[in-house]
Amino acid sequence: MDPITSLTELFSGQKASAYIEIPGVVATTFGQETLTTTLPIGKLFSIYEVDLEVQRSIVPQNLSKLMDYVMLYLENQQGIYFPGIILSARGAGTYDEQHGVYQLQAIEKLYVVDGQHRLAAFKRLAEMLQGLMARAKDQREYEKMDEISLKLSNLYEFPMSVMIYMDINARQERQLFSDINKLPRKIGGNLAVLREQRRFYHVLATRLASDPKLKQITVDIYSERGRGPEFVMSYHLLIEILVALFEGRMKSGARNNRYNFTDKELEESYALSVGYLEALLRTLPEPDRSQICWTENLQIALALFFHGEATKTGKFNRYALDYSTKILPHIDWDAIYVGDEKDRLPRRSRIMKAFQYVRDFYNEKHNLVISEKEETNL
Repeated sequence: MDPITSLTELFSGQKASAYIEIPGVVATTFGQETLTTTLPIGKLFSIYEVDLEVQRSIVPQNLSKLMDYVMLYLENQQGIYFPGIILSARGAGTYDEQHGVYQLQAIEKLYVVDGQHRLAAFKRLAEMLQGLMARAKDQREYEKMDEISLKLSNLYEFPMSVMIYMDINARQERQLFSDINKLPRKIGGNLAVLREQRRFYHVLATRLASDPKLKQITVDIYSERGRGPEFVMSYHLLIEILVALFEGRMKSGARNNRYNFTDKELEESYALSVGYLEALLRTLPEPDRSQICWTENLQIALALFFHGEATKTGKFNRYALDYSTKILPHIDWDAIYVGDEKDRLPRRSRIMKAFQYVRDFYNEKHNLVISEKEETNL
């Protein structure tokens, strides 16, 4: 048996030779000869190169997010999805039509047109895992070595779709890179969060939006941005309310919108969320966007306030939440904003002004306006 001479060969199953063989199908794409294939990341590492005249500099924040995304697969076996990598051969290599194999000399490289950050994320993780492997070996932590070895194997074997332009020059590469990255527009608003169904609040919001007990609170799960006129809430707003209710923070500061959570955690939060939203339906006017209490800013402000009341003892207390919602029928919603403040103030200022108004009203009046009968009906 031929000896393995490198770590890459070990995980990619490839022995070093004069040629690297890439099976694939050649076709014509918009007048250019291209080869399409699927390669393990370990093999991609050995054939690609980055031309800084074509590519932009690595953005650390984007790289970090991609690394976290790949770790979902390595640590939790969750499915992850990537668009294909686009490479340029610049005339290098030869294609064997008879065997359907593209042959590349070991010293030849393919240049990245699109996918630099994806490749860099996999490579950075491989280097990190190799470092952890060496440390575990030095400390004779053999069980940890087995665990890291499995992650490395899965990483090197990860399949990536690849398209190779066989004979375009650097100028054409730059134009292709520009077209790929300039013309598409990222999804936003409702679609961006609705399509994300791994994170805790996204999964929770999806269940709530389809709960028949809450059908009066119509949630727009179709519009890309904002909400349609027939809906009370957007899907994005529902997530903001959940973050405010359970964390007492705005969505941008959420800490618990995690990927890993138990069914028990989800069920407990679901029950509390349903109870809270049912309390709103009982104590507020019928859901209508024209009612100030059902506007976006007020709903977030109320969730922030009720979080404070429900967690005064240190743990989220359902009974404290139920009691504090009894204040809602007694609030004069029209007194919150003065003049044109509802339209003039920045969004965060409107939310905080409403929060402070409700908090001050509750602290001053709840002993007077929440009757003993209401307390006993908790």
